[in-house]
Amino acid sequence: MLTQEIAAEIVKQTMIRLNRNINIMNDHGIIIASGNPERMNTIHDGAMEVLKTGKTVIIHDKDLVKWESSLPGINLPIHFNQKIIGVIGITGNPEEIMEFGELVKMITEMMLQQAFTAEQIEWQQKTKDHIFDDLLQDTLNEKSIQQRLELVGISLQPPFQVSVIETNKPELKRIDFTHWVEGIFNKKHTLIGFLGVNQQFILSSGIPDTKVKDNLLKLIAKGQLKGIDTKIGMGTSVTELTGIPHTYQESISSLTLGEPDQSLTAFKEIETKALLQKLDENSHQQYYGRILSGLSEKLIDTLEQFFANNLNLGECAKKMYIHRNSLIYRIKKIKEITGYNPQKTNDVITLQLAIWLRKMHKK
Repeated sequence: MLTQEIAAEIVKQTMIRLNRNINIMNDHGIIIASGNPERMNTIHDGAMEVLKTGKTVIIHDKDLVKWESSLPGINLPIHFNQKIIGVIGITGNPEEIMEFGELVKMITEMMLQQAFTAEQIEWQQKTKDHIFDDLLQDTLNEKSIQQRLELVGISLQPPFQVSVIETNKPELKRIDFTHWVEGIFNKKHTLIGFLGVNQQFILSSGIPDTKVKDNLLKLIAKGQLKGIDTKIGMGTSVTELTGIPHTYQESISSLTLGEPDQSLTAFKEIETKALLQKLDENSHQQYYGRILSGLSEKLIDTLEQFFANNLNLGECAKKMYIHRNSLIYRIKKIKEITGYNPQKTNDVITLQLAIWLRKMHKK
């Protein structure tokens, strides 16, 4: 636990505050960090005595004959998990430094505990990421996955559902994101991890789609309070572990094909688009090109707005800040140019597909 890197950081931080030379010795009495580089990797006799007796050793000037490899000061045991794992030495007149010796020892032990906790959190997160990677494989080693889930204290139970989150905060710390999500989802039944710089995944289990959606909406609202803009793609739930790659791919499609201003997109909302996405690029272009090629950008935008407002002339005109008659004129113009009536069900489907394919190609 007491690595050279951690010891060097403790020496650095302590010397800034005390303006005294600090030495840290490992459990063999060897100096592994010091404000005096010349003392590195040498045996410290005072530390050896501390390790032997478990007690603080005070060295005065008159004691230097006995402690040949030491300087005046105090040497205190460093405890971790009720064991002595090293020694911290403060160089100077013992009478002057005695009063803050125990404080330095306490701060050192606190820094070690923090480092250990951070290391454990990092290990747990890496384990969760590896578990999720394994769940996305074609062949599952369920026994191995279950063993690692037990190590991180998670139990997954059907139904399973994956959501992918994209934030505007690439600098968002892993621990902060995890706490953010765990404040809403049950951490004992949820696998939370990272896909990239600003993308995260949530594998929820044991709750229905409606509850997942409610939780994700809470997550978005909570993020807004923290100044985090969030886009989430939500897959549908599956009942078997082998279905997790499927719900994951759905969540990616939902994130990709959802509207730019839409914070949460469920797969059911873009299922038709996802089917269209499987067509080759040439088929896309031929389809929307044949139907929309005669329309100006203004008329295409009018068509999008009309569909977005569920073919409601009044609402659409209001949202576009134009007169209702102007909108009716444009709708008639679209019908004349394309041969498809935006107010007729079958024609609406054709025109909507063309709009979607055009937007996919533009992306």
